[in-house]
Amino acid sequence: MAKKRLNRQHPHSTAPAAGKTNKFTKKDRIFDWFCAQYLAPILLYPDSVLVSEFHFHLPDELIAQQPLTARDESRMLHLQRSSGHYSDGHFRDFSDLLQPGDLLVFNNTRVFPARLYGRREGARAHPIGPHNPSRRDFLQGQIEVLLTVQLSAEPNDWECLVRPGRKIGVGEHLVFGEHDELQAEVLTRAEFGERRIRFQPVDDFYAVLDRIGHVPLPPYISRPDSPHDRERYQTVYARQRGSVAAPTAGLHFTPEILERIRQRGVETADITLHVGLGTFQPVRVARVEDHQIHSEPYSISPSAASAINRARSDSRRVIAVGTTTVRTLEHAIRTGGGAVAAGDAAADLFIHPGYEFKVVQAMLTNFHLPQSTLLMLVCAFAGKENVLQAYSHAVSQAYRFYSYGDCMFIE
Repeated sequence: MAKKRLNRQHPHSTAPAAGKTNKFTKKDRIFDWFCAQYLAPILLYPDSVLVSEFHFHLPDELIAQQPLTARDESRMLHLQRSSGHYSDGHFRDFSDLLQPGDLLVFNNTRVFPARLYGRREGARAHPIGPHNPSRRDFLQGQIEVLLTVQLSAEPNDWECLVRPGRKIGVGEHLVFGEHDELQAEVLTRAEFGERRIRFQPVDDFYAVLDRIGHVPLPPYISRPDSPHDRERYQTVYARQRGSVAAPTAGLHFTPEILERIRQRGVETADITLHVGLGTFQPVRVARVEDHQIHSEPYSISPSAASAINRARSDSRRVIAVGTTTVRTLEHAIRTGGGAVAAGDAAADLFIHPGYEFKVVQAMLTNFHLPQSTLLMLVCAFAGKENVLQAYSHAVSQAYRFYSYGDCMFIE
């Protein structure tokens, strides 16, 4: 008579016994996620500033999907960085918080329709069988290209992000527009969907972009762009074309607000930083100091540099409108020998807690994504505890977040 086989298991084995299955509850999955996100980095890097320290909870319904009817209807949270005290207000009263002699610095970059939809010609695609059920859709699926920075005008080379990234390899040909108005070839490939592409010559490249391109709304705005966005996802003082995201702190200003500010005796100056990957690329490392920020081109005119340096020497406040202005000014003084130098350069300065500010003494900014470089910059300026407490208050009071949302004034 055959012996019955025993189903024995090593006491420390994680494999299930015969006839049984491992059942992970929702609590198990949450605990595992918490350990991976928070406990593991703390144990591995006890002396480092961790990206997870800049997390906060934000309900989806607080992410602004549409601009308000009027730009200056936005709410404004006023934060005193010395004390951490904050108070609720409205942007239309912003000028009342300024002092005669203050210098308000704007980023006058202009957003262009940098998002293109098209298809690939399949120059590097593997042939598909005649009986394959996917044959009907082969090479017909839509691709998305977000132009981020122009590398050269002749030839017309761009860095960009592509979706879906896995299918678009080096040598692939891309076509855009209903009548194939733009055509490009993929030259190089990098991580996270980054590509370098070269467009074939056309008579007026930017005119074609204006016709077939789309407003590059950020991914947290879960709707297609509309003609209305061409005006509202742009500051009223935008001048220099080149950004793929708006300097959103400036979206609240109106011509009337700007005139009120000047009548108050506040000086203004414009710089230009073209917003690209350096501003919105997500942080994919555990330690803050391991993040490498992309550089973004900027320009400071002689008159703007003179106004900024004069305000500093007179001990007047330099107030930055937006984080892009902050990065430009702080980068410029570190490369200018103690003064803000006029000229063209590229900002690759990653500002996070521990940074010592040299130029900016107050700033206007929108509310930013958790664990983003923009939130880290704001925390460096006002203190992480102060900022996260203010953000918690903003969430509890249903402030509107991100690009089309409300703002903070920090002084």
